[in-house]
Amino acid sequence: MSDLRARPRQPQHRRTRSVLLLGLAVVFVATPLAAQVAGWITTSDHALRLAPVTVSPDVGDAAAVEIEIDSAIRHQRIVGFGASVTDASAWLIQHRLDEAQRAALLRELFGRDGGIGLELTRLTIGASDFSRTHYSLDDLAAGESDPQLRHFSIEANQADVLPVMRAALAVNPDLRVMASPWSAPAWMKTSGSLVGGSLKRRHYDAFAQYLLRYVDEYAAAGVPIFALTLQNEPSFEPADYPGMRLSASQRARLIGEYLGPRLEARGGTPILLEWDHNWDMPQEPLAVLADERAARHVAGVAWHCYGGDVSAQSFVRDAHPDKDVYLTECSGGDWEPVKSGGLTLVTRDLIIRGTRHWARGVLFWNLALDQEHGPHLGGCGNCRGVVTIDAASGEVTRSDDYYALAHASRFVRRDAQRLGSSEAHSGIDNVAFRNADDGSRVLIVSNSQPRVQRLRVREGATTFEHTLPPRSIATFVWPEATRAAP
Repeated sequence: MSDLRARPRQPQHRRTRSVLLLGLAVVFVATPLAAQVAGWITTSDHALRLAPVTVSPDVGDAAAVEIEIDSAIRHQRIVGFGASVTDASAWLIQHRLDEAQRAALLRELFGRDGGIGLELTRLTIGASDFSRTHYSLDDLAAGESDPQLRHFSIEANQADVLPVMRAALAVNPDLRVMASPWSAPAWMKTSGSLVGGSLKRRHYDAFAQYLLRYVDEYAAAGVPIFALTLQNEPSFEPADYPGMRLSASQRARLIGEYLGPRLEARGGTPILLEWDHNWDMPQEPLAVLADERAARHVAGVAWHCYGGDVSAQSFVRDAHPDKDVYLTECSGGDWEPVKSGGLTLVTRDLIIRGTRHWARGVLFWNLALDQEHGPHLGGCGNCRGVVTIDAASGEVTRSDDYYALAHASRFVRRDAQRLGSSEAHSGIDNVAFRNADDGSRVLIVSNSQPRVQRLRVREGATTFEHTLPPRSIATFVWPEATRAAP
């Protein structure tokens, strides 16, 4: 596994006050120097949580770690940051919070006015390990089959997933929703079970129709699906929860001959993402993308964090620069090195390095779990949610994952573009963006060292310094400089 496997007070957006420095009047009007830079800090011990801070003018501290931002270098546009509304998450939000608690939490998570502005989420098509029962959307008695999908139903999601998703979309109508199956219905599989096995060749078309039936019925229920993956973690057969092994050749055939043409006939929506598994097997998506029939229907590659290194995202993208990159699953939890690496590791490896390696979206795993790391049926017994909901009281606590997400999602808006910036140095990692709507700059920084570090940031005429506490993350925002009139 990689490093990642093994309310706060609602701060007001405000400009910090400092000494106003003289701008370069010939080149810029209202040059954004330290007085116009807003900053927020969270420390690993959560003593500071999205706490507003005042930055300093550049005093030329020779010991400072310097971050240079080159706004002329522009990379991918961001779709969003978020986490998965698993069955467990939806059940807790819908059935363990009262109406006021539920509304407040969804505003906090998905709202931009006082919330952290999550703009991307993921659903499971049928059960995952974070479901209270194992089910598909077309379950039959043993020995029966239903290639025409006459028994297909999303009834299993009517009591929790769908109402939670409709409420989230009411808070943020621009929320993008992707979906992934953990298993085909048992009757489609070689194992005859939701657990283990692969897809029978004669049911390839039925499975393609099954996925699109889900898309259509969710849309009719008020939850449009933006993206699909063919199979969650197709190179893994879990022993005690739904899963399905699909080789690269199987996926290429499924996409090229069945699902892809059906998507094309629908105008290419939803988009299709290949792989949806770990960084340590880049040869798998490369094999699918080498198949011309399949590749033409694939919009991008989805990645998980539980094996290998995030640089695999760039390795595959370099071979296929026309394909987008998404980091679609990574869970925090009670294991090493996540436990000791904490906030700075999560921020560095997912938010910062994830986007530096081309991710347009970053998704954590469970949006919410209870105090016992569930509910779940099989699978991970020590995963954590972005928030923890006490199943008895409804009290909500916020994990490191919440703050890592918030430092990006509150400030980096849809269609922001990643900018060129300095490489990591002295335990300081960073990523920079330009928001599309107003040109504002956003810089996210992680200090993973157990000591204070002085930071100097420079973007053209914009310079400022700040002292980062030990093991902390920070977000800095400043306006785009306005060119002087001729």
